[in-house]
Amino acid sequence: QVQLVESGGGLVQPGGSLRLSCAASGISISIYNMGWYRQAPGKHRELVATLTSGGGTNYADSVKGRFTISRDNAQNTVSLQMNSLKPEDTAVYYCKATYYSSTYWGQGTQVTVSS
Repeated sequence: QVQLVESGGGLVQPGGSLRLSCAASGISISIYNMGWYRQAPGKHRELVATLTSGGGTNYADSVKGRFTISRDNAQNTVSLQMNSLKPEDTAVYYCKATYYSSTYWGQGTQVTVSS
């Protein structure tokens, strides 16, 4: 079956960096549109960054210039490099894979930005 497993979350001080990874099994991410989303307590899940199968990227305004999404097709992973982290980036971060009508989500990884 299809699995997306996120890793790399944790506690970091404001201004710090984290790199999230999403390892896929059961699918080949090279043909999927991949994305990172996040959900803070009491808020709706929101888009953070997307990366199409063709290499196009899109970022939420709040993370532009600080976050970078990338993929490694050979490793079947997608990553999110997060720099200059702010307390408002605190959330559970989820990986998403989409191919036509097929959509898969990971279980999420917690990111907490606090001093």
